[in-house]
Amino acid sequence: MIVLEDRRSLARDIATAHSTGARLRMACDIVGIDERTLQRWKAQDGLNAGDGRPQALRPAPSHALSAAERDALLVVANEPRFASVPPARIVPMLADEGVYLASESSFARVLRANGQSRHRGRAKAPKAGRPPTTHIATGPRQVWCWDMTYLPTAVLGRWCYLYLILDLYSRKIVGWDVQARDHADHAAHLVRRTALAEGIAALTDKPVLHGDNGATLKATTVLAMLEWLGVKPSYSRPRVSDDNAYAESLFRTAKYRPEFPAKGFADLDTARAWAGDFVHRYNDEHRHSGIRYVTPAQRHCGDDHAILAARHTLYTEARARNPARWSGDTRNWSPILSVTLNPERDDIINTHLNGSHTLPLAA
Repeated sequence: MIVLEDRRSLARDIATAHSTGARLRMACDIVGIDERTLQRWKAQDGLNAGDGRPQALRPAPSHALSAAERDALLVVANEPRFASVPPARIVPMLADEGVYLASESSFARVLRANGQSRHRGRAKAPKAGRPPTTHIATGPRQVWCWDMTYLPTAVLGRWCYLYLILDLYSRKIVGWDVQARDHADHAAHLVRRTALAEGIAALTDKPVLHGDNGATLKATTVLAMLEWLGVKPSYSRPRVSDDNAYAESLFRTAKYRPEFPAKGFADLDTARAWAGDFVHRYNDEHRHSGIRYVTPAQRHCGDDHAILAARHTLYTEARARNPARWSGDTRNWSPILSVTLNPERDDIINTHLNGSHTLPLAA
């Protein structure tokens, strides 16, 4: 769209060139407009009034949401359970209850029209990145990620230490612990408990356990336990700060939960109670964006296929009821078949899907 001042300037330049002998079509081509455009500006008072499209009154589409439907969307989006949840999670959660009100984009438009389009929640909006690849998982109990983070206490300078083990494929927290001090014995016992709970001894191919280069995770006690369990250790590569991104992202999710105490935990028991509640919410209630908005527990036990198929059926029926509201296919609810520790090209992923689920271990 060309503003009024630029229209008049272009028209004057074209008129000057044309008056000195230049062909009108060639002069229009040089300034980047069509000859018919110049004729329309002159015929429809476009050089005086400017472009009328921004002020044009357009009728609402026949398939647009009604005022009652928009009010209903706003009421649902402001329910306490959805107060910090974006539309991309609200719609799948409603779909699991057999309810379809509108698409994610419709929810977003309604929220934007009512001044509620800013990032919902305490955390800042995520930024896209592309870290390097280390491992590929095509099922649960193939690749685990683990790390330790500090939990503040009410006493300045004193911390609790949260250990988490995450299944890369399902995003389920398969092991966790909170201790008053950071020690390799705690990490070794956590790995042992997790291996027993996940039935690693019965697996032919034992999982890979990927972590950073912290002293606790690389201690001799931990390595001896991993050797005894048959779990293969893997560590972040030197000078690669985001090589354990899933564990770091999990800690970010934990610390930005509304119930995370801003002034620290009163004692170790309080920190453990909070961690237990967070793990339950994350595994059994949190719809994860990286696995088609199913819970990690559902994906870990294989229920995600049936859930996603039911969503696809619901979306198909909704599209059949109001086909004018759908400009293309329904949302893709096909299960995620493979997960890489960090994104990689499809040809590399396909190469390793037919062989081992891991690339060479990072030193």
